[in-house]
Amino acid sequence: MAELSEPTEPTEPTEPIQLVEPTESDLPDNWGRWGPDDELGTLNLITDDVRANAAAEVRTGRWASLAQPITPNPMISSPFAPTTVDVSPVQQMMAHTGVGVAADLMLVTNHHAKSTHIDALAHWSSDGEVYPGRPRDQAVTAGGVTFGSTTAFAAGIVTRGVLLDLAAEEPLPAGHAVTSRDFEEAEKRQGVEVRSGDALAVRFGWPADPLITDRPTPGISLDAVRWMHRRGVSLYTGDRGDAYPALDPAGPSPLHGVALGRLAMPLIDASLLDDLAALCAELARYSFMLTVAPPRVHGLTGAPVNPIATF
Repeated sequence: MAELSEPTEPTEPTEPIQLVEPTESDLPDNWGRWGPDDELGTLNLITDDVRANAAAEVRTGRWASLAQPITPNPMISSPFAPTTVDVSPVQQMMAHTGVGVAADLMLVTNHHAKSTHIDALAHWSSDGEVYPGRPRDQAVTAGGVTFGSTTAFAAGIVTRGVLLDLAAEEPLPAGHAVTSRDFEEAEKRQGVEVRSGDALAVRFGWPADPLITDRPTPGISLDAVRWMHRRGVSLYTGDRGDAYPALDPAGPSPLHGVALGRLAMPLIDASLLDDLAALCAELARYSFMLTVAPPRVHGLTGAPVNPIATF
């Protein structure tokens, strides 16, 4: 695994973004685009042709995982331990089911900072509604998620993936707002183009843990989300996502509030992209087939996942 570089000391972005609070009509939106009962969102952009093009990316058989490794804690430590970031997202209890047979029970926190996981569309609501306009209290109930859940991608996702490595030389500066210009410069530098239906992986060069509080973290800007919308990105993953603190505290969070909540773009949070970046640099290729296979469990707001890039 490639060694993580230390993030740079807090600095002002070289070209600060002028943040103006957008109105509802200014925000990109896919509500209604694929009908009132749609639960796939931008995964609709992954057509058979897109999957065929993804398969054509496989020429060497080399591969890399985009997931963080997880070491479980014993459940005896506390059933509430997964709600904190200083313990594992998986709690494990051992059991013996017969002579010489061992088994275990797992308690999994799906949206934990130390777990690479995919957010379902019901994970985020806008004005009390879940995409594409279902009342949240009907979609997310005490008995489980009835609409916009992991059911939509429980069969798995296969598409072409593109890595835009914004940290090829060094980690992005603290507080840097990633814009469309960053994306397009990375495309030119790497000789790759993000196309409709592609999954976009973005490397910031920072630890995946979002709860860094001693310095501002870089993050995706609304301008970058608009670019993803124009390009037809079907899925986002990165070692960072929304900035902390927020780039614009008065506006919606670009990735979770707009990309997930309004564009209905599933997000894979807390990915580890160093192995992928090292392989891309070795092969001088930044596009690949991405396979995302979460557990086939229906009715959740999210699930742990191990995305695999194959070249």
